[in-house]
Amino acid sequence: MSIFIFIFYRIDTKELNRNHDQMTIKTAIITGAYGAIGRAIAEKIAAKGFNTVLVGRDEIKLQSARKEIEYKTGNHDVRYKVADLSRKQGIIDLASHWTGPLNILINNAATSSRRRTETPEYIEVQFATNVLGYFWMTNQFVKFMKNLDDARIVNVASYWAGGLDLNDLEFKKRAYDNDAAYRQSKQANRMLTVAFAQKFEQYGITVNACHPGDVNSKLSNDLGFGGHESPDEGAATPVWVATEPLLKGVTGKYFESQRETSCQFSKDSSSIVKLFRICEGY
Repeated sequence: MSIFIFIFYRIDTKELNRNHDQMTIKTAIITGAYGAIGRAIAEKIAAKGFNTVLVGRDEIKLQSARKEIEYKTGNHDVRYKVADLSRKQGIIDLASHWTGPLNILINNAATSSRRRTETPEYIEVQFATNVLGYFWMTNQFVKFMKNLDDARIVNVASYWAGGLDLNDLEFKKRAYDNDAAYRQSKQANRMLTVAFAQKFEQYGITVNACHPGDVNSKLSNDLGFGGHESPDEGAATPVWVATEPLLKGVTGKYFESQRETSCQFSKDSSSIVKLFRICEGY
């Protein structure tokens, strides 16, 4: 005589759904996340349900941004990390404490210092923040993005770009002008985007650059400009590049107003290689 023993399990559907959500929620980092455009980018990313991490050096402003974004979006997976993005060791420390995968990295932090100043490592601040900050963040966090489905790096650059001098990136020979320093940093962002796109394509990571909208911000004011677009309008293209499904697999491109735009700087292969090697030396 055979004896059959039936064991019934009560399935907790809420727990299954919670576990499924934890498996599918994606994580995004936004640097410079308490500035006008950065905060708007972070809010839009959080509204899409991402585990959203705000990065910057001012903890009070980060706390304020986190609370406001959580309140506006209802997303409770918003947190912040303090790091000075003009300093390599700060970024290394930030990455050393990171756990888990990273699906989106939006390099947005930038400055347009009116006077030439240097970091404690004696690097001119605009070059350190606007160029090397992107470079170091990308190099340090790429290991958390490899072989994920549709991992993306977005470099917030600008159409206000040009005048790059590979022999004087820190304005040690030229008279410092914050507008010239800013423009060359944004050209560098667009050039390095091409280099990283080629380097990381084997890992399924896309790297693209974009111009945000023209927003009235501290940065634009320091450059002597205002701005005719709201922060939400300014954030639209970076968020679109980071999340638009149709851009899956698209890499090494430059976008303005949610459209791919030809980039003159991406065609100068020899200068791109030289710039990349210079950045590696810092």
